[in-house]
Amino acid sequence: MTTDNRITDKMKVPLLDLKEQNQILRPEIEAALGRVLDANGFILGSEVQALESELAEYCGTKYAIGCASGTDALLLALLAFDIGYGDEVITTPYSFFASVSSVTRLGAKPVFVDIDPRTYNLDVSQVEAAITKKTKAIQPVHLYGQCADMRELLKISEKYNVPLVEDAAQAIGAEEFGERAGAIGKIGCFSFYPSKNLGGMGDGGFMTTNDHELARKLFALRVHGSEERYYHKWVGLNSRLDGFQGAVLRVKLPHLDSWSNKRKANADYYRRLFTDAGLTEQIVLPFERENVRHIYNQFVVRVPGRRDALRAFLTENSIGTDIYYPVSLHLQECFEYLGYKKGDFPESEKASRETLALPIYPELKREQIEHVVNKIGEFYA
Repeated sequence: MTTDNRITDKMKVPLLDLKEQNQILRPEIEAALGRVLDANGFILGSEVQALESELAEYCGTKYAIGCASGTDALLLALLAFDIGYGDEVITTPYSFFASVSSVTRLGAKPVFVDIDPRTYNLDVSQVEAAITKKTKAIQPVHLYGQCADMRELLKISEKYNVPLVEDAAQAIGAEEFGERAGAIGKIGCFSFYPSKNLGGMGDGGFMTTNDHELARKLFALRVHGSEERYYHKWVGLNSRLDGFQGAVLRVKLPHLDSWSNKRKANADYYRRLFTDAGLTEQIVLPFERENVRHIYNQFVVRVPGRRDALRAFLTENSIGTDIYYPVSLHLQECFEYLGYKKGDFPESEKASRETLALPIYPELKREQIEHVVNKIGEFYA
């Protein structure tokens, strides 16, 4: 580890820095944007069509369908199953807001199941007990870049004939037993938010499926439920991926595995440094399930008892952090009407008090990782 405090005390480590990545790719990106300008293909268009084909191949699915955001991907997926008032969707209380708002916007009820404290994903052992006659979908979230236990969820899905909708917004390229996120359930939902492993330069998202009829419906739902212009089979959304985003993402997609592998290498280096520094009792490191590929969209540690104090100390030392997520969704003010209360999902609530995300982006330098661990060691010393 770095020991020259004259250097490290002045070092800044942002939570995420896209400058280097975008600068390296800038000539290719500018050329790609020029193609869109020349073709006037601003909404969907040939760049988006080509991207969809490339994404389907990458994810190991027959179809990929671009849309305006990861939030819309979730909403469109639920619409494809005709989910609405009186229906129930089983999901996690520990995720980004859109995982649940997509359910409630359709008038359906989110039925929460607590998380596995090691992975922060759905505790599969509790899912079956939550199924009722009103259950129309199970929506696991592959949090931080690691798949939920999809093999066990598939067994439950098939037993009760309830489809799995994968919230894979943070997990493009993640795998379980060699199968990619988005290829395991009925529909996979992804985000191109700039902080994702494959991030655009604005909002965007896509869905994956192997089902021809579902794909046909999703393609229509993103354009107001229309398969033929001005003729509407369903009531859909205006949720189309624009040509500029499609062009940018096509430049970035060939680099995705390299970037995800660098994130994994950074995670492994953190793990080694924390272990060597004797900090693994104070800092609980991310847990990796067997037979998975974790793409580390976030490197999230647990800090029992002193999370907020440590975060303040790191901020004072110009080290970026974030909390994903500070409030379990069942305790959000807008969901009070669901009737949940504090203590209903203790693992989710505990995670919201203890988790802290450290910098993990692929361009992160080894000396920056060393600086982060040094400063955490200094905090505990």
